[in-house]
Amino acid sequence: MELLRSHLAKVRIPEPTNRIHKEECCISFDTPRSEGGLYVDMCSFLGFGKDFVRWNFERTGNPVYLHIQQERKPVPEDRPLKKPTLLAIGVEGGFDNQEPEYETTYNIVILPDYISLPFPSVELPEKVRLAADGIILAEGAAKKEQLAAWTAEKKKVSEYALTLQQLDNGVLVHSSGWKCSKCDKTENLWMNLTDGTILCGRKNWDGTGGNNHAIEHYEQTKYPLAVKLGTITADLKSADVFSYPEDDSVEDPLLAQHLSHFGIDFSSLQKTEMTTAERELDQNVNYDWNRIQENDKDAELLFGPGYTGLVNLGNSCYMASIMQVMFSADSFVSRYYENRSLREAFDTSPADPTVDLNTQLTKLGHGLLSGKYSVPPQVGNEDGKVQNDKQEGIPPRMFKTVIAAKHPEFSSMRQQDALEFLLHLFDQVERANAGTPDLDPCRSFKFVIEERLQCPSGKVAYNRRSDYILSLNIPLHDATNKEQLEAFHKKKAELGLEGKEISNDEIVRPRVPLGACLSNFSAPEEVQDFYSTALNAKTTAIKTAGLTTFPDYLVLHMRKFVMEAGWVPKKLDVYIDVPDTIDITHMRSKGLQPGEELLPEAAPNEEENDASMELAASEDIVGQLASMGFNYLHCQKAAIKTSNAGVEEAMNWLLSHMEDPDIDDPISSGSSKAPPVDEGSVQTLVSFGFHEDLARKALKASGGNIEKATDWIFSNPEASSSSMDTDSGNAVASSSAAQTDEAAAVPDGSGRYKLMGMVSHIGTSTHCGHYVAHVVKDGRWVIFNDSKVAASVDPPKDMAYLYFFQRY
Repeated sequence: MELLRSHLAKVRIPEPTNRIHKEECCISFDTPRSEGGLYVDMCSFLGFGKDFVRWNFERTGNPVYLHIQQERKPVPEDRPLKKPTLLAIGVEGGFDNQEPEYETTYNIVILPDYISLPFPSVELPEKVRLAADGIILAEGAAKKEQLAAWTAEKKKVSEYALTLQQLDNGVLVHSSGWKCSKCDKTENLWMNLTDGTILCGRKNWDGTGGNNHAIEHYEQTKYPLAVKLGTITADLKSADVFSYPEDDSVEDPLLAQHLSHFGIDFSSLQKTEMTTAERELDQNVNYDWNRIQENDKDAELLFGPGYTGLVNLGNSCYMASIMQVMFSADSFVSRYYENRSLREAFDTSPADPTVDLNTQLTKLGHGLLSGKYSVPPQVGNEDGKVQNDKQEGIPPRMFKTVIAAKHPEFSSMRQQDALEFLLHLFDQVERANAGTPDLDPCRSFKFVIEERLQCPSGKVAYNRRSDYILSLNIPLHDATNKEQLEAFHKKKAELGLEGKEISNDEIVRPRVPLGACLSNFSAPEEVQDFYSTALNAKTTAIKTAGLTTFPDYLVLHMRKFVMEAGWVPKKLDVYIDVPDTIDITHMRSKGLQPGEELLPEAAPNEEENDASMELAASEDIVGQLASMGFNYLHCQKAAIKTSNAGVEEAMNWLLSHMEDPDIDDPISSGSSKAPPVDEGSVQTLVSFGFHEDLARKALKASGGNIEKATDWIFSNPEASSSSMDTDSGNAVASSSAAQTDEAAAVPDGSGRYKLMGMVSHIGTSTHCGHYVAHVVKDGRWVIFNDSKVAASVDPPKDMAYLYFFQRY
């Protein structure tokens, strides 16, 4: 006890603002449930596993630790499974994740001799008792950052409910036998609360569901509220009321009154339909998409080095799928596992290792690849039998916290786009290795794209930019099963006339070869309003694209999400036929060729004159925007302000400037003159790794805002500065020396690749649904579905969202 008293200066009583790491080791995935438990430094409040606590003592000299050990209690064999009624985890009514119960013991341990004193004990110094109680009672750092996934938001009261005007049209609705008034649909029916019309709901992206008659009725009448028939019971709060102008499920406090207007006695109705939230819950529980997850396959569960799963922290599957593929790439394995020990990572980390990206990547790499945590859990019941043979996986909480620290979306518990996360990861890892670029594992994914533009004069311009992702459009017209598709659509139309739906087994989807997508990337493309310095006029140029370098790892992004008329997102229901090996040697671009003449650079005075030339808005861009319902004048301004770069660029500008005080001012002569780009902002983007010409274009398209410009670049991977005004015209003819330096900074080799991994998406949007990774390990395909790791029986190679190829 005297020894402990001599170290009281190294003991702190935690404050409410302190982060208490009592759930997990900061350098490994050891927890209080691990062998040896967890040691919490009573001065820094960092947690350490038994193999790592001495490192902390040697580094800091902090000798006093609260040791936490948890032992699993036996699980009763007859423990019932509860069906979830709430879209949540870890809350009453949510998913029962069958968490076993644990017995927790505490001790005060003094290093270096591991002298252990029981806690609680009145014999301990008061400061130690207060500090230990503070640690035990405090909400842990991980708990603060771990919210339950899929928690449905509480419905708000509709602003239209209290003032709803119902028509006295004599409509009376019966208690059963409903049918859409415009088709033969008898399910997914909605009654408009203004006029009592019964109509079918929205059509799903895969063709199932209703025929959109309810929403079409709203668009024609602007009657705002509808209730889903079959969800009305004596408990009116469970009824599904939808507000079209608010585009959300809402609460109608006067629903009883509104129903009685049409003669509906809700007290006698029985529930026959799922609410919107329940349908979403049903999809998450049942996982309708068995193909990608291979749910119907009797897969062999895998354990050992390289076969460690990642616990879903709540809609974190986008991160888990990407990291499983990354740590199957040699560059990440070498940087954060083979050539970097945990001790080295800890010794070179800042005082708080939990906030250092390289340290947490090393921790994650060792956690995934060492095999230490990839063992079948021994969950025993009262008879000693093993109930579950799936591994628990490791929770990447600290990694998620540090990688998302400066990103409001990734730090949330909402589902995210795996592609956006991958680009964010590359950006953050590149920054973390800025002082030692040779160690940057992202370099193996980087390549240079070269765009060639030829104007009617015959002269050419070249523009180069680096990228990590090759984003590919899917040319549906190149489908190889056109006859089957034609027969399918014909049959579907015939059944539709009869009020029937085609079965899932009969659905035929387009099959497009990956080669067609690659060819489409390199195919000639017209660039409108290209300013030719040879002709001193705007004209139409022909653009082709290729790669000047081939990366060690080639990532292909399939653009399955497109925008339909009205700026409505749609997921293409398509299969991509992807071979195990590809050769893209033919896509190599070799720059200026003998006999080609570059477009002349504009003289400084010409630049000023050209910049002051009045730019006319592209009628094509304006027409497309106007067809979406935007003000025609606003559409013209958007096209001019983005120099006719494209519909998407104009749309982004328009959405960002709708509230501008001068948005309704008429376009005056000379108003189209592009505002000067701040050179400081240009250099900031250049420091991020973007080319100066691309930086200028992005800043112009985003009104000079650096953050929006960065988003614009990531959202427009094929952006060409050559479609801009004369500033860009000069940029495309930039010095070949600078281009050569860029190419030298990234790897290059042959264009032959083999498929080594893929990330597949399940759902109608990249921001909802589920992500799963498939990776080739030890010569076979392996599925990584959060914490589940198994041999893949039928990898869905034709359904992935991201494909990862390795040079061979």
